Amino acid sequence: MASKRESLGTEKQTVGVMVGMYCAGRHGGSEHALCAECEELLTYAQVRLEKCPFGPDKGPCSKCEIHCYKPELRQRMQAVMRYAGPRVMTRHPVMGLKHLVKGLRKKPRERVRA
Repeated sequence: MASKRESLGTEKQTVGVMVGMYCAGRHGGSEHALCAECEELLTYAQVRLEKCPFGPDKGPCSKCEIHCYKPELRQRMQAVMRYAGPRVMTRHPVMGLKHLVKGLRKKPRERVRA
């Protein structure tokens, strides 16, 4: 099994790519230069990933029993995923497939007490 650092690094990379695609497509910027709103969302998502109590065994946030995102930011992230999810398969197919497979897991295996 991958270490927590490797697993979270992959998650952070995937979220970063998806937020970049969303920002470029919806806000007219570049995938590598996010607007302030998208930069805030990405920073928040990365902090939430670091603090996830499930660690490397985490499933998809959408199926998690613990909703650690603030409601407004959760809605924004859902919009990012709806927009970028289908597009990531054509632009980053390996990353997209890994994300899709990981999303098939129903929920995290076991909660880790921090």
